[in-house]
Amino acid sequence: KGFSSTFTGERRPKGDRVFEALGATDELSSAIGLAGEFSSEKGHTFVDQLHKVQCMLQDVGSNLATPLSSAREAHRRRTSFSEEPVLELEQWIDSYSEQLPPLRAFILPSGGRSSAALHFSRAVCRRAERCVVPLVQAGEADPNVAKYLNRLSDYLFVLARYAAMKEGKEEKIYIKPEP
Repeated sequence: KGFSSTFTGERRPKGDRVFEALGATDELSSAIGLAGEFSSEKGHTFVDQLHKVQCMLQDVGSNLATPLSSAREAHRRRTSFSEEPVLELEQWIDSYSEQLPPLRAFILPSGGRSSAALHFSRAVCRRAERCVVPLVQAGEADPNVAKYLNRLSDYLFVLARYAAMKEGKEEKIYIKPEP
């Protein structure tokens, strides 16, 4: 009948912001899974990190599916989201960034299948973040969830560049069309 239940048992319309955010997060995990498969075919060592990210996205979903306005303390304890995964992403970003040449121009999603799939994942991640931010602002989700998605998009960008570099693929540079 167009309704679904949150983890707290609350019935909400399927078009509710909670389910929009959950759907976007699920799409993100699927996009990362695809990027992981392409990257695995190329022997990239970061594939285990992508798997860990997918597991963290399950935890993100648990937090989103537990609106704080209807959550009991037991729900909150079970679905809380800490800052630790955010800090881990920042360490990964720093590690890969140190190995990359400086960015001197806008790049287009490119650089081979692994890189392009990671860029696609980044775009899906930004959409998921846009869906989550209103929930955080309304006090319905943990702010660390939004922080995680924000840092995750940066991680995916850096990783896309790293994959292209490791595979010896050229990143396409944005060129402004002549008037």
